[in-house]
Amino acid sequence: MARATTKADLITSANGQFDKMWKLIETMSEEQQNATFAEEMATAGKETHWGRDKNLRDALVHLYEWHHLLLDWVQANSNGKHKPFLPEPYNWKTYPTMNVEFWKKHQSTPLTEAKVKLKESHKDVMALIESFSNDELFAKGALDWTGTSPLGAYCVSTTASHYDWAMKKIKVHIKTLK
Repeated sequence: MARATTKADLITSANGQFDKMWKLIETMSEEQQNATFAEEMATAGKETHWGRDKNLRDALVHLYEWHHLLLDWVQANSNGKHKPFLPEPYNWKTYPTMNVEFWKKHQSTPLTEAKVKLKESHKDVMALIESFSNDELFAKGALDWTGTSPLGAYCVSTTASHYDWAMKKIKVHIKTLK
């Protein structure tokens, strides 16, 4: 599916990819869902996340934390409090370090809790998206606090694109279990 450029497409792609991801997870046994990723997962790609995430829970809490980056950023800026998308001291060059901090934060989070948290945060993000007009989401410059990218681009990245990322990781995990 092409990257969403309208509110309707964003809602369809975000919910569609989320449902697709859950269907993929549901094809796995409980044992597979709780299994540690095989060592070859660490070298499945060049990106640091291949070595960072050790199990399904790690991927799910990553999605949850990015949902909260979006939710917190929009809430603050909508209430007149200027806040960058990435929290201090991170920027777009150093955000992999932030992702490691998210990973560390959730090492004692059970998979069952990670699933609940992610489903709740997805609902919250979808409600947030619903609260904005198509122009507020996708017209350049509609919201001065989003910088050079429209709010909808952040929403796509935090939902549908991130769910695609998780599904790729889950598929490699499933493949290594066979």
